[in-house]
Amino acid sequence: MRLSLDALLVLDAIERKGSFAAAATELHRVPSAITYTIQKLEQDLDVLIFDRSGHRARLTPAGQELLREGRPLLDAAVALEARVKRVATGWEPELRIAVGDLVDFDVLLESVAAFDRIGGATRLRFTHEAYGGAWDALYTGRADLAIGAPDDAPPGGGFKSLLLGEVPFVLAVAPQHPLAQETQPIAMQTVRGHRAVSVADSSRSLAPRTSGLLTGQPTLSVTSQREKLAAQLAGLGVGYLPLRLAANHIDAGRLVVLQVDEGKPVPRLYAAWPSKSRGNALRWFLDHLGNEDVQRRLCQGSAV
Repeated sequence: MRLSLDALLVLDAIERKGSFAAAATELHRVPSAITYTIQKLEQDLDVLIFDRSGHRARLTPAGQELLREGRPLLDAAVALEARVKRVATGWEPELRIAVGDLVDFDVLLESVAAFDRIGGATRLRFTHEAYGGAWDALYTGRADLAIGAPDDAPPGGGFKSLLLGEVPFVLAVAPQHPLAQETQPIAMQTVRGHRAVSVADSSRSLAPRTSGLLTGQPTLSVTSQREKLAAQLAGLGVGYLPLRLAANHIDAGRLVVLQVDEGKPVPRLYAAWPSKSRGNALRWFLDHLGNEDVQRRLCQGSAV
C-alpha cells in the first residue's frame, strides 16, 4: 500500500502546527524524518502534496484533498485502537439489544447516554421486537440482551432474566366507535363482535404469542404499539393499549376507556440474556436495569 497512516499522521501534524519543524516537535521526531516522510509520500503517489515555490510550503489542492479525506481514517484508527484495548479488557465489540415494544424506548435512550458517560466503547445495536420476538431474538442468537421480553422464557432454558415490572393496560376505542356507546360494563361477548387491533408477534422461530384476542374475533394486525394506537384513534378497532401511550388521548377525549366483565392479565416484562454471557457492557446494562426507577419508567413511561 502506497499510503500509510503514519504518512497521514505527519501530514496532519504539519497542517495543524504550521511547519515541518513544529510537526517534528509534536511527533518527537527530527525534522529530516518529517521531510523524508512527505517526500516519500509524494514519490509513492506521484503527486505534489506541498507547493514549495514560496517562502513557506503550502498544501497543493491534491494535498488538501488527501488531508481532508485522510483525517477520518486517522480518527477511525484511533477509535479502533481504543476499541481493541477495551475488548482485551473484557468489553464486547458490539452488544445487540432486542427491545420489546412495550418498553418506553425514550427511557432506554437515557440509558445509552449514561453508558456513554462511563466511556463505553462497545457499539450498541438495537432491534425492535413485538411480544415473543424479544425472546426469539435471544433464542436464535440475533441478540445478546433482550429488554422488555414478556412473561415466561421459551422452553429449553439457557437464559437468565431480571424482572423489570408490569405494564398497566386499558381497553379503549375512539369516541365514534360503536362500543363507546354501549352501557358499561360491557360483556366480552359484545366486544368479540367487533374487530380487534393486534400487534403481530415478530418471532421467526418460536411459536407466535397473542394477547387480548378473543376466539373468532376479526383482527387488524399491525407491527407496533404505536401503529395500534393510531388505528384505534382512527376508529378502526378495539384493543388493549399500554396506559403510558393512551393516557394523554384519554384525557383529551380522543379515546374512551371500556369497562368489561372480564379482566386482562397484566403482562410482566423482563430483561433476559444467555446464561454464559460475561461481557462488561452486558454487565453494565444489567446493573443499570437493576435500578428500580429505571425499571418503573421503562414499563410505565418516561413521564412517571
